[in-house]
Amino acid sequence: GEYQIGYNIKPLDPKTVSSVVLYGTSKFELVNVAKGQSLIYNQLYPFEGLQNYTSGIIHHVRLTGLEPSTLYYYRCGDPSLHAMSDIYYFRTMPISGPQSYPGRIAIVGDLGLTYNTTTTISHMTSNEPDLVLLLGDVTYANLYLTNGTGSNCYSCSFPQTPIHETYQPRWDYWGRFMQNLVSRVPIMVVEGNHEIEKQAGDKTFVAYSSRFAFPSEESGSPSTFYYSFNAGGIHFIMLGAYINYEKPGEQYKWLERDLANVDRSVTPWLVATWHPPWYSSYKAHYREAECMRVEVEDLLYSYGVDIVFNGHVHAYERSNRVYNYKLDPCGPVYITIGDGGNREKMSIPFADEPGHCPDPSTTPDPYMGGFCATNFTFGPAAGKFCWDRQPDYSAFRESSFGYGIFEVKNETWALWTWYRNQDSYKKVGDQIYIVRQPDICPVRQRMYSDCVASF
Repeated sequence: GEYQIGYNIKPLDPKTVSSVVLYGTSKFELVNVAKGQSLIYNQLYPFEGLQNYTSGIIHHVRLTGLEPSTLYYYRCGDPSLHAMSDIYYFRTMPISGPQSYPGRIAIVGDLGLTYNTTTTISHMTSNEPDLVLLLGDVTYANLYLTNGTGSNCYSCSFPQTPIHETYQPRWDYWGRFMQNLVSRVPIMVVEGNHEIEKQAGDKTFVAYSSRFAFPSEESGSPSTFYYSFNAGGIHFIMLGAYINYEKPGEQYKWLERDLANVDRSVTPWLVATWHPPWYSSYKAHYREAECMRVEVEDLLYSYGVDIVFNGHVHAYERSNRVYNYKLDPCGPVYITIGDGGNREKMSIPFADEPGHCPDPSTTPDPYMGGFCATNFTFGPAAGKFCWDRQPDYSAFRESSFGYGIFEVKNETWALWTWYRNQDSYKKVGDQIYIVRQPDICPVRQRMYSDCVASF
């Protein structure tokens, strides 16, 4: 069924249609059958003049017992209604092991649905990724009023709205646009600030949580906002920056358990992602996630996280290995890649440029709150809130739309390539081998057994 938007909507009944996937290793013999669950969600606004939304029926089906590195064909729908999709295909991830890795992993953030998004996805698809990581800010539906009127700056154009509205059909448009890619390439997503989408009853993240599937249960997480999974010899940790991340909280405790369960002899590479960056030298969102860094950085460092991917800032930046703002050969490489397409334009000024250092009082995250960013107490920026030159931790930065490809070669070497959408053709903007040094950077050893999701 189709979505509805208006003043008198009538939600569809998910029970009227089954959720079935037929699949197999031959497109002519889809001999396996999996059944799942269906749902709808609503985006409701208790204010006169605002239109409400109810989704079409969304289906979630879990396929189990799949063989690694295997091509599967599938179609989905309800056979009893003679309503089945075309036949699609996907390839499973390789088995977890120190010599087993996906060929190419595409990393992209802050996509939206714009001309630049189209270019990014076209170029990224031509690289034939085996897995896609989307680092939040998916559709930017919350840059639109419920009547479909949009703006690059919601607060600038619509300061008098009684609630921050969203135009939920943007989610449907985005899904149709992405179908060609995500129908055949696994995609793993982490939430961004544009997925908050507050509505009646103070509900948030409803579209995000309804439309995507997450291996939360498989990775021992009680939440869809944070989880982990293996892709060959890589253990990915997806963290939520817009849910409690403090040490006494559930997410922090889950992260401790998950990290303690990582066996580096099986998954040598440890990669973490979340939406807002800790190490960005752009003026936009400068040190906005400092409270999260203060709470979580020590834990990630102690377990030897190799790379961190973030979005949020609409530009590209790669750090040197860093810990607590100091260069450290055992710290992670932080890569900000929030330049997928968005609608809010590029982030261009750097905080270290004259006249562009933000007032500290303006930097706390507007959703999570808290004030943790103060003047530096050591190094070249001691006594200041911003550096007066490109920070030592910043290795490369550029304001261009694009995406990245992560290729792990073996237990210690990985190739990272950032492609920029320059003049509408694919061009390498930054490329570097990232090298693990487990001999000089000892990490905590595995403590106990738990659940790890793999697909």
